[in-house]
Amino acid sequence: MEKLEKSILHNIYFIILLLFLILSLYKGNFEIAPFVYGAFSIGLTGYGHFIVKRFFPTIDKYLYILSVFIVQFGLVMLYRLDLERALKQITWFAIGISLFIFILLFMPEIKKFEKSEIFFAIFTIVIITLPLLIGREIKGSKNWIQFGNFRFQPSELAKITMIFYLSSAIKRIESYRDVLKVSIPVILSIAIFVLEKDLGSSLMFFGIFMTMLYIGTSKLRYIFSGAFLFSIGGFMSYFLFSHVRKRVDIWLDPWRYKFGAGYQICQSLIAIASGGLFGTGLAAGHPEVIPEVYTDFIFSAISEEFGLLGAIALLMLYLLLIYRMLRTALYAKDDYSRLVAVGIASMFAFQVFVIVGGVTKMIPLTGITLPLVSYGGSSMIISFVSIGILQKISEMGNLDE
Repeated sequence: MEKLEKSILHNIYFIILLLFLILSLYKGNFEIAPFVYGAFSIGLTGYGHFIVKRFFPTIDKYLYILSVFIVQFGLVMLYRLDLERALKQITWFAIGISLFIFILLFMPEIKKFEKSEIFFAIFTIVIITLPLLIGREIKGSKNWIQFGNFRFQPSELAKITMIFYLSSAIKRIESYRDVLKVSIPVILSIAIFVLEKDLGSSLMFFGIFMTMLYIGTSKLRYIFSGAFLFSIGGFMSYFLFSHVRKRVDIWLDPWRYKFGAGYQICQSLIAIASGGLFGTGLAAGHPEVIPEVYTDFIFSAISEEFGLLGAIALLMLYLLLIYRMLRTALYAKDDYSRLVAVGIASMFAFQVFVIVGGVTKMIPLTGITLPLVSYGGSSMIISFVSIGILQKISEMGNLDE
């Protein structure tokens, strides 16, 4: 296993250096800065792996390896698109790895949080309500809190605290009445997100809740009932809220709004189509014409320059990562830790599905980040906190295969 890990890491290092070497040469003469940036990202990756290997030899190291490999896709594209954002992103990457290591070293066993469900429920509602009171509207959604130059998206942290709440509450469900009681914080959260015009987070919370509810109870009737009620709520929201109606209308016919609200999705589809099977080549496309290409539409940029094969490779890495997350849940020592792991796995899975589905017009665009790839400190940090929690669970389960 150790030889396999080394081989995988060496291949990752080679790919990273090769990509940044291309960025060093694409202007016709060699520039040292991209190569140094790539070498620094390798240093961060290697440092995190050293800590994991040295102090936690029995945990599932592939959770970390897959996560940092996915991060490199974002770092490469961000450096190619915007140096200032790339420098900020690698800073967030370093902070994320530091928090990941901190969780492994100092976080108590996950099961100790089982009796704090009321705290997690109240904390979740409070933190996602703050943007309505003191938040700032960005890109049409009032879901950010800003202090000076520092911005934070509370919904990112709220996903974790909601998972901790649900992991405790779902275990006691025996009837529809119990489901209704457990779902009250989830329903309130979704309603708040709709008021904040944060449709992506509302969809995420619903997806996480339905997945954990099914895993925790094994009863499909709860899932069908929840999906039916969510459909009714979505139907009513279409008529009650203009921003919901606008998103759906753009999804149905983006070309009708190609010079206005539909410009982003139209440019996204053009970029993906122009990439073809093999892509235009790194730094040879024009993803910069897509608004918000650094965040919501970074998958479109990757599809254009790396092609369909590159996009599939990235999705396969996500698939492997989610598989390792679910494997961690399978080997967890207790039901609470198992549900926490399932919740985090479903969070990643739904987030990838929602954003990739949005930029390819499979579903209405909701404006969330592609985990570990899109530009953004809140998303990067919470992603590594989540990976750290999963690594802690894998340590408790002595997952050494």
